[in-house]
Amino acid sequence: MTRRNWAFDISVAVVVGVLGQLEAWWGINSTHRQGPLWAQALLYAVTAGLLVFRRVSPLTCQGAILVVSAAEFATFGSPEGNGVALPSVIAGYTVARRLDLRRSWWGLAIGGVFWLLWSTLDPTSAGASGSERLLTLLWLSPFVIAWLLGTLVRLTLQNREQRRVNTAQRAVQAVSEERNRIARELHDVIGHSVSVMTVQAAAVRRRLTPEQAVEREALETVESVGREALAEMRRMVGVLRQAGDDPDLEPPPGLDQLDRLAEKFRTAGLPVTVEVTGASRELAPGLDLTAYRLVQEGLTNTLRHAHGAQGARVEIDYRDDELELAVRDDGLPTDSPGVAAQASNGLLGMRERVAVYGGSLLARPRPEGGFELVATLPLESR
Repeated sequence: MTRRNWAFDISVAVVVGVLGQLEAWWGINSTHRQGPLWAQALLYAVTAGLLVFRRVSPLTCQGAILVVSAAEFATFGSPEGNGVALPSVIAGYTVARRLDLRRSWWGLAIGGVFWLLWSTLDPTSAGASGSERLLTLLWLSPFVIAWLLGTLVRLTLQNREQRRVNTAQRAVQAVSEERNRIARELHDVIGHSVSVMTVQAAAVRRRLTPEQAVEREALETVESVGREALAEMRRMVGVLRQAGDDPDLEPPPGLDQLDRLAEKFRTAGLPVTVEVTGASRELAPGLDLTAYRLVQEGLTNTLRHAHGAQGARVEIDYRDDELELAVRDDGLPTDSPGVAAQASNGLLGMRERVAVYGGSLLARPRPEGGFELVATLPLESR
């Protein structure tokens, strides 16, 4: 327990104890005082003090309150009032709130035994009629209500924690899947580059003269190492590929296919405009693929998750040392938790891609309405 918990429980015990003393000595909120006032005041003080340990050992606390109260009831008779029941009611709530369902039933049983002793050992009920005895069942309701309330709070917090854990697990899974996808795509890009190097080395080797034996041997080594690297790349991609994934036989896309990507989304019902500023240049294959995927994911989020979006705008800005990509829309965010979580997982995947190249990603609502996704990727100096 934290200091804050101890302070709170001590405060609860003090308040309950003060209310009990007011009831024992001055009869405030008491319908019938029984036995010596000092005995009743001592009972209220001891049972209130036991509440300090209600979170340390809930069942022990409630059981101790029952034993102390039963001893006082048996000796002097049970008094009537709020002070006698309040400690047991709070302890019963704590049992239901802190313990699992199987053990918390004991809290309800102890509360029932407390009520039974309280009503049975009350001298004022000795000559009561049957109907009057039935009315004492009303005093059982606070114990039942406190137990039900504690159970409700416990289940609510458990469900909230389970949702948090499930959300965290889905996020971890989304990041893992995106990393595998990035790795597969980068392996494809690297494999293509190595293949070009191997073919070029073979072409140069065939143009050598017979006298260039040293150069021929060096190029043969380059070819051999290149083929081995390609074989290892294929094995690695096979390991990373998930069950059911079909091999991707098309070359990795890049920003040169941005117009075709925009046209696909227009066909799907999302008007897209593309603006390119700055001097466009050829990008490294992996970086080009990452830029394409960022734009693709941004437009996908707009199409799926932005309510009432009239269109999306893609802006590509080539700068001297960095590339800035922006996807902006004018739609409203979704209110569905499941859809929002799916969009959040997509953002996690984009952050993973940007982090590979040491870039930054900004995703936020726009002041004038809509949402914007802005990514900055560093470029190699020319």
